[in-house]
Amino acid sequence: MTEPQQPTETRSATTRDVARGAPCWVTLASRGLEASEKFYGSVLGWEFRATTLGERFAVALSEGRPVAGVAAVASELQVAVAWTPYFAVTQADEAAARIRERSGTVALGPMAFASGRALVAADRDGAVFGVWDGRMPGGWQTWHDEGPVVVRLRTRDAFEAAIFYGGVLEWADDRPDACSVAYENDEVVVRSRGSVVARLVSGAVEAAPDPALRPHWNVQFRVADVDACGYTARALGGTVLDRGSTPSGPYADLRDPDGGLFTVLGRTEAAGT
Repeated sequence: MTEPQQPTETRSATTRDVARGAPCWVTLASRGLEASEKFYGSVLGWEFRATTLGERFAVALSEGRPVAGVAAVASELQVAVAWTPYFAVTQADEAAARIRERSGTVALGPMAFASGRALVAADRDGAVFGVWDGRMPGGWQTWHDEGPVVVRLRTRDAFEAAIFYGGVLEWADDRPDACSVAYENDEVVVRSRGSVVARLVSGAVEAAPDPALRPHWNVQFRVADVDACGYTARALGGTVLDRGSTPSGPYADLRDPDGGLFTVLGRTEAAGT
C-alpha cells in the first residue's frame, strides 16, 4: 500500500466510510520509479508526488486527485511487476486470519503505516490482492465517486473465488455496509451501495506461461482516448495485448515495459461498471 500524504484541507475518509470489502486503492509494484512515472505519466496523463514513505514511493494524481500508488520494490522483494488492488476491511489481523483459514497466503504484513495497516496476500489460485484498514487518502471520496478504476478478477472458477473473497472480505453478510454479490452475464458481480465495484470471471489457467492468462486481478483505468493510450504505450516500449469494444465502449489490454498488466476503458462506459 503506497499511502499519500494527507492534505490538511481535506478530511480523510476511513475504512468505516467505505463499504466493507469494496476496492479502496491500487498500487503498482515497479522496478524503477522514474521509468514508471515516465510511462504512466505519458500513457494516462498522470502527475506524481512524493509520499512520507521514501524516495522509492510516489502517488499518481489525475487532475490533482490521487488515483494510485507506485512502489519501486519489485526488484528488492523479487516479485513480478504488477498492479495490486486493495480492499477495505475493518481489522487487518482478522482479515489475515480469514485468508489463512480459507487456504490463501499472507505474503506480507499486516504492516503499520501512519494512517493504517495493510497486508498483501494471494488467493487459493495465486491471484495477488491487498487489504487496508485505516484512513483513506485525502481526495479519496472523489476517487470513489467518479470511479477512475474498476477491478476484475480473472480466475479459474469465479464461483469458488466468490466464496473465498466473500468470506475474507465479508461480502453479502446482510449488514448494511456490506457489498452484495450476484451472477450476471457469466460473471460474478460485486456491488457497493448499488454501484458495481468488482467483477469475477472464470477461465484463467493456473499453469499458463503467459501471466495475462493466469489468475490475477486486472486493474482498469478510464481514459478519454483508448487508441492514443495504446499508441503511446507502444512508443514507450509497452505492448498492446488486445483491443476491442463492448456495448459500454472501447478498451485495450496493455502491458508496461516491465510486464505490468492493466486495461484502459473509454470514458463512455458508465461509472462503476
